[in-house]
Amino acid sequence: MKTDLTVAGYIFHNDHLLFIHHSKLDLWLPPGGHIDKDEIPDDAVKREIREETGLKVRVLSALPLSISDKLIGVKRTTAIPFYTNVHSVGDHDHYGACYICESDTDKVIRNDETKDHKWMALDEVKTDISLREDIKAIALSAFNCYSQIKSRIESSTKI
Repeated sequence: MKTDLTVAGYIFHNDHLLFIHHSKLDLWLPPGGHIDKDEIPDDAVKREIREETGLKVRVLSALPLSISDKLIGVKRTTAIPFYTNVHSVGDHDHYGACYICESDTDKVIRNDETKDHKWMALDEVKTDISLREDIKAIALSAFNCYSQIKSRIESSTKI
């Protein structure tokens, strides 16, 4: 079966997580989409987010990137996704890599791919009945991962 490579961005702003109401799928999801040929996942998730929301984001790594920048041949280090899976979309599969992202603003510009959007706090995600259970579980994991990333960043700036 054919497998496409995809990305999704779990975008945080002021401890709220962004969901878009996807027009075609009629689901509340994080922004995301297909990785283009010759595109790396970090760039794909930024592009997809910009296309679907107008937001410019920082992609954060789920784990610390502690390897030296002096590695031979390394042009750039890339973020590590906090979650991945393979799921069916009917006639083919998607390998999805989910990234933690941060935005400096909550001003979303919608396009024809999205019906609506909402920023949700952790407690809202836990109780929201419009989120499919698997999407909710991944979102709760994103909150946990984002909290760990923020703690790691704060402790590294105190040194």
